[in-house]
Amino acid sequence: MKSMTGYGRGECARDGFKVTVELGAVNRRQSEISVNLPRELEMLEAQVRDTINARVARGRVSARISIHAAEGNMSARMHINKRLAAAYAAELGKLAKHLKLSGEISLDHILRAPGVFQSDEELFEAENIWPALEKALEQALAALLRMREREGGHLLKALAGHIGVMQKAVEKVRRQAPVTTENYRKQLLERIKNAGIENVAEDDERLMKEIVLFADRSDITEELTRLHSHFQQFEDCRKSKEPVGRTLDFLAQEMNREINTIGSKANDALISREVVTLKAELEKFREQVQNVE
Repeated sequence: MKSMTGYGRGECARDGFKVTVELGAVNRRQSEISVNLPRELEMLEAQVRDTINARVARGRVSARISIHAAEGNMSARMHINKRLAAAYAAELGKLAKHLKLSGEISLDHILRAPGVFQSDEELFEAENIWPALEKALEQALAALLRMREREGGHLLKALAGHIGVMQKAVEKVRRQAPVTTENYRKQLLERIKNAGIENVAEDDERLMKEIVLFADRSDITEELTRLHSHFQQFEDCRKSKEPVGRTLDFLAQEMNREINTIGSKANDALISREVVTLKAELEKFREQVQNVE
């Protein structure tokens, strides 16, 4: 079981330059990947997304990638794109003439134009950068997944604790359920006696019919059986190596349905108290499940 939150960082130096990848992951119902790449590496975005998608099934992952000169590298320097500068100068001259503007075009104007000043990083071909970027990305992913697994271990303990409390409450409800019908029979006889109605035998057909109807309406055997099945499914998820967040979210919904039904059928103070406990623990369970991948 893994958490959806985590952080990972990776670096790879090659050919005098260093690629750095930082990954941050937070909770999200579906998978979402945000990639922040330098302009000259934007064509690699699809490859970055595919690599992350292969390792992360759920959550919002933000990837920040940078490329810069490796420490001590003297070959990283600025370059002037002379051909582009000349083209800017020519076009700016035409524009000034067209607008009938006075003054000459300065070197400062040309150097401020996009692409005229270029660093070695900007001159790199994206295809040549990918091997280093991929290695740094794999390092960052490995660190991210290790953190998610550690957090997942804490989540698993918390979820198992909530399930344990619910199992104890369900067991109390199971023991109390058969007593409910007998208590109702005694209460019904007491109300008849208090009403001054005499000559009503305990095996009176009308009385027995009312008791049978009550027993049928208040029967929670199926709900308890399904809850037990859901608890077992949690144990299966606990042992699984695959992402189980969506499965646990569905289980929580199903458990909520069964608990609500037990609450609506219950005509017993003890069962009602245990239903409150079940709802409280289930709410805590659902909150924690939102963090599971």
